Amino acid sequence: MRVFKTRVFARWARDEGLGDEALVFAVAEMERGLIDARLGGQVVKKRAALSGHGKRGSTRTVIAYQQGDKAFFIFGFTKNAKDNVTAVELQALKLLARNLLSYPPAELASAVAAGELIEINV
Repeated sequence: MRVFKTRVFARWARDEGLGDEALVFAVAEMERGLIDARLGGQVVKKRAALSGHGKRGSTRTVIAYQQGDKAFFIFGFTKNAKDNVTAVELQALKLLARNLLSYPPAELASAVAAGELIEINV
């Protein structure tokens, strides 16, 4: 299972104090079927705990997810900032997910080399 985050998501996660270990843990839970919400189009929502906090008061992440293959963290928000993604945001996230999940290996490697995607190796 390969796990990535977009450059924009990485900046948001750093600012929120959300580490790579929490992201890998969230993907491991998803691989066991523990998904908070399926938003359609291989887009899922998953809570991720901040260090020292439980999941209930922590962050929400939106992930382009293909079980057993790849996961891309593409959007994040805190519950106190917003309740959920809007319909327009969801439409854009589904399009982004479809594009990311269809990357052939060479294009994926190119995106990582360019810094657009960051592979999480924990």
